[in-house]
Amino acid sequence: MNVLVNILGKQYKVSKGDKIRVPYINKKVGEKIIFDKILLVDDGKNVKVGNPHLESLKLEATLVEQKKDDKILVFKFKRRKGYQKKNGHKQRFSVIEISKLPKAAAKKTTTKTTAKKITTKTTAKKITTKTTAKKTTKKGTN
Repeated sequence: MNVLVNILGKQYKVSKGDKIRVPYINKKVGEKIIFDKILLVDDGKNVKVGNPHLESLKLEATLVEQKKDDKILVFKFKRRKGYQKKNGHKQRFSVIEISKLPKAAAKKTTTKTTAKKITTKTTAKKITTKTTAKKTTKKGTN
């Protein structure tokens, strides 16, 4: 069974027992975390897709550890000026283990029958003949 879940703005494809690395979650190690933004559930037979996510389905995970990434160096300089700054940081992240997946409920199939209305439009062409009258002008006598 595969589940596509949105965790802190990133999407992960997970199954039961997976350990995944996610952005830092401010909880204690061993705590249970519930994620409710599930985008897709696939159990092999049924695929359920959310719009944008599935309501009333939740994913449970356990926080396994909190770690820091390798140090990222940030080096700023301006050429020919003697200006140099060396800086860096270690990004924190969390490792979680998926403990409980949601059950994919069977889709309710409803058949809608709609009768299409067929309308035919008949247009009669109007034939008009234009007659123009000639203008006559009198030349005045003065």
